[in-house]
Amino acid sequence: MNQSFEDKKNTLFLVLAGIFITNALLAEIVGVKIFSLEKLLNTDPAQISLLGEFVLDFNLTAGVVLWPVVFICTDIINEYFGKSGVKKISFLTAGLVSFAFLMIYIITVLPPADFWVDINSVDKQGNSFNINSAFQTIFNQGLGIIVGSLVAFLIAQILDVTVFQKLRSITGPKMIWLRATGSTLFSQLIDSFVVLIIAFYIWGNWPLKQVIAVGIINYIYKFVIAMALTPFIYLGHYLIDSYLGKENAERLTEEASMSK
Repeated sequence: MNQSFEDKKNTLFLVLAGIFITNALLAEIVGVKIFSLEKLLNTDPAQISLLGEFVLDFNLTAGVVLWPVVFICTDIINEYFGKSGVKKISFLTAGLVSFAFLMIYIITVLPPADFWVDINSVDKQGNSFNINSAFQTIFNQGLGIIVGSLVAFLIAQILDVTVFQKLRSITGPKMIWLRATGSTLFSQLIDSFVVLIIAFYIWGNWPLKQVIAVGIINYIYKFVIAMALTPFIYLGHYLIDSYLGKENAERLTEEASMSK
């Protein structure tokens, strides 16, 4: 028996929500690692001079590997489920991330078993280290980073859905690339600075100039990624339209454009 439209609609939302939440949660957890984009691409350090004081390379949080998937999901949910769909997923994700970090904190303060520490006290090169301390260091991100990241995430999501729907009201169902890329570029401009201001300026001791300089580097990367994601937005629309059927997909997007 063929699936009804409502069944397909609910299945689509569930799949998109699962992908969105999984990638957002993983991005927050692995974000403690900072990697060198130049080393990954085997290029010379960028050495970009900003504000006359800071020479910066593209050293980025590992979370950026996963956030592009979140960007795509946000735009697709926005297109087919509107503001209400994005808000539901965003607040649910923020709640689940908060719960995850609370559980991680509780787990890191549990007293380690002696044998676990003993058998993991030496690495493959024969160097001694404290496995429990390493575990706590990896998983216990600073409170300022967690709060800043969650606040920036929610602000960016609300801005994204607002700009997206505003552009859709102007362009109609055409020009998917404009509303998808435009909303992402605007929301991530704000996100890039909010998280740094909260985590390192208000909570930490970075001067404002350093926050601005690092924020610019982060946004350059996000700008390039947002532009590169455009074909994947169209691929996502093609797959969903094929799954729902053209008429049902148009009906769903029309309903989404009127949601609040």
